[in-house]
Amino acid sequence: MNAPTFLINDSKKTQELALDHCLSNSFELGGDWTCAPVQPFKQQFSDVLQEEKIETIYFTEGKGFRWDSGTMAFILSCQRLCQRFNCTLDVQQLPDDIQSLLRLATSVPPNQESNKKHMDYFRLFRQGLGWIKDWLQFSGEVGLSVQKMIRGRSDARWSDGINFLHQAGPSAVPIVTLLSFLVGMILAYLGTVQLRQFGVEVYVANLVGLGMVREMGALMTGIIMAGRTGASYAAQLGTMQVNEEVDALTTLGIRPVDYLVLPRMLALIVAMPLLTVYSNILGMLGGAVVAVSMDIAPRMYYFQLSQSFSMADLTTGVVKSVVFGGLIGFAGCHAGLRCGRSSAAVGQATMAAVVTAIVYLVVADAVLNILYFHLGI
Repeated sequence: MNAPTFLINDSKKTQELALDHCLSNSFELGGDWTCAPVQPFKQQFSDVLQEEKIETIYFTEGKGFRWDSGTMAFILSCQRLCQRFNCTLDVQQLPDDIQSLLRLATSVPPNQESNKKHMDYFRLFRQGLGWIKDWLQFSGEVGLSVQKMIRGRSDARWSDGINFLHQAGPSAVPIVTLLSFLVGMILAYLGTVQLRQFGVEVYVANLVGLGMVREMGALMTGIIMAGRTGASYAAQLGTMQVNEEVDALTTLGIRPVDYLVLPRMLALIVAMPLLTVYSNILGMLGGAVVAVSMDIAPRMYYFQLSQSFSMADLTTGVVKSVVFGGLIGFAGCHAGLRCGRSSAAVGQATMAAVVTAIVYLVVADAVLNILYFHLGI
């Protein structure tokens, strides 16, 4: 049974594309297949496989056969159809180039996602151990760098620390100002709604003052710096990793942790307490705006505010900010130095730095609050 002839109308000439079904299990590919639609022949091939039970199908080269990448795609799809119907496709009589390309295309099996219902807990366990090992290794490198700094043998260039301090401090003032002022207003509104039930709205000053100095000032500033400066550190070091600048430093005998990590971490540790105190002041001013709008006299608000917290309360928030600064710098630099060698890896490192820093902040905040509670502070 001969296969139908398919005509391709070209502006210059008419070319004939033939797929001849010579025998029950042999197809002859003839004519010019370059830039030709092959969907009808694929359907014809599929119909033959469905109608007849064939163990082996042969593809042979016909008269004037010319082919291109589309022809290869057609042959590959025919081979996959044969696999579906438990049939073998023989292409030994086609040109050698087609056979070589087909072997290359089928040398690697197609990527199939596993449909395992159960998670590979052993793989997750190994990944967890690898992460812990990497974290401990980086912590040890930072500890050694701090020890070398104390002994005056660090490779750090402290002139860069001024730039990092400016990046972590004055450059962050606008965003810290806005968010701290709004956080103070939010605390005041929430407190007023509850205190109004008892007729003691004036104590909203105590709520705002104590909440800002002990908790919200340090925590909100830490979250802001994690999304701003921590992500910046990860992107900077990740880009240096992609450009092989970190490898160049290592080749020159300069430890990257000393030269790149330590100045950044110290800049954040110095800037965070100052920003936290500034955030506390802005939060109290935001609470004052709400209190005045609730018919609380500014003098009364100031008096209640001065009685709401002590120097010990202020110190607890400052200590938190120092810890938060070190954790943010640690997370950002760790993610940057462990970055891959592509632009996508830089984005992943930046995301990992922000997420990890926020997790560090929440965990550290909980631990410090429990510690303060047991110490009676």
